[in-house]
Amino acid sequence: MIRVIKNPARNSWDELIRRDISDDETLSARVATIVEQVRQKGDKVLLQLAKEIDGWDNPYLQVPKTAIEAAASKITPRLRQAIDTAANNIQLFHEAQGSQGIDIETTPGVRCLQRSIPIQKVGLYIPGGTAPLFSTVLMLALPARIAGCREIILCTPPSSTGEVAAEILYAASVCGVERIFLAGGAQAIAAMAYGTETIPRMDKIFGPGNRYVTKAKQLVSVSQVAIDMPAGPSEVMILADDAADAGFVAADMLSQAEHGNDSQAIAAVHSPDLAEQIVRCLEEQLGKLSRREFAGKALDNSKIIVFDEPQALIDFANAYAAEHLIISMRNPWKIAEQITAAGSVFLGNWSPESAGDYASGTNHTLPTSGWAKACSGVNLDSFRKKITYQELTPQGLENLGDTLIIMAEAEGLDAHANAVKIRLKALQS
Repeated sequence: MIRVIKNPARNSWDELIRRDISDDETLSARVATIVEQVRQKGDKVLLQLAKEIDGWDNPYLQVPKTAIEAAASKITPRLRQAIDTAANNIQLFHEAQGSQGIDIETTPGVRCLQRSIPIQKVGLYIPGGTAPLFSTVLMLALPARIAGCREIILCTPPSSTGEVAAEILYAASVCGVERIFLAGGAQAIAAMAYGTETIPRMDKIFGPGNRYVTKAKQLVSVSQVAIDMPAGPSEVMILADDAADAGFVAADMLSQAEHGNDSQAIAAVHSPDLAEQIVRCLEEQLGKLSRREFAGKALDNSKIIVFDEPQALIDFANAYAAEHLIISMRNPWKIAEQITAAGSVFLGNWSPESAGDYASGTNHTLPTSGWAKACSGVNLDSFRKKITYQELTPQGLENLGDTLIIMAEAEGLDAHANAVKIRLKALQS
């Protein structure tokens, strides 16, 4: 069960915030082999691995359009409405992230611009696993469409009958994704990175996955294709004082823990009494969960930490850099102003992490394993690149010419200096 730690010394924090992301040499070798096989043999290897790993034996890789069109009739009207509501909120929030670009004259006659250009081809990976993550389809495909990506494809592993969950297919249709491929694991990542006879090569790959998927994304990102962000097991941290409800805190911890055995839930609280209340609530709620086996094992990786000093809670949160940070404290916005490292922040007792996971509008594809210190979650800019432009008039070159020549010659780059001098000479003739 979960550990309770009281007032840990700051020199012990590095150990407390450490995630278990040790590399597995056997796994790495297996993934490298799969990636290379897909690169060399394409569809043949994908079909072979589908049979070997997923127990699926059919001669095609692309989901028929008729199956996508039929998905709506296979889910309940209530779920369709929920997906539609979530899609609307996600679309609203991501549309608001658009920018007009930059167009400025830095020196008379020197015009500099920056424009946001859609990444042309993006591949989305949606895990199969123990639950159909149709919400992730919305979180990735909607921003890709809003950003203007020309080609959006989706890869997801089939069941043993060769089918994809109707929820995933419906969510894809809501987002306008028409090309869905039956491929999972490291092989799906390799297919989108290198291309096969059926699956086209993409410019950037998005989406969560298990350790095989994560390792494959790391491998192909070295030289072949861009990826969304470094990834690791999902995590939540909750900051709580006497304004918090212990039952709410326990529920939020368990909502994260049920993702899988390696998920992590941390509560940093202001008193031993609150810590004890949370432990009791965890024990009571855990027994009622359908995924209690996953959640129980995840709690073994988790902890409740008691800090007498309020500032220590904030400092520890910034050191941990949680994927999800819930602030169940008095004046949560004042606390949030001091947070410098978190993927997404949830404020107050009435803002469960589930809201961000599904339908508040923010994106749930977020940096884990401390990467929130330097990385953002997926947003509209994740699907765009920025190109800069400059145009110098003759006057602009004359105004800036001496600066350019002096700097180039100071670096010993005579050809750079000459590219300016030759133009200035032409202006004087």
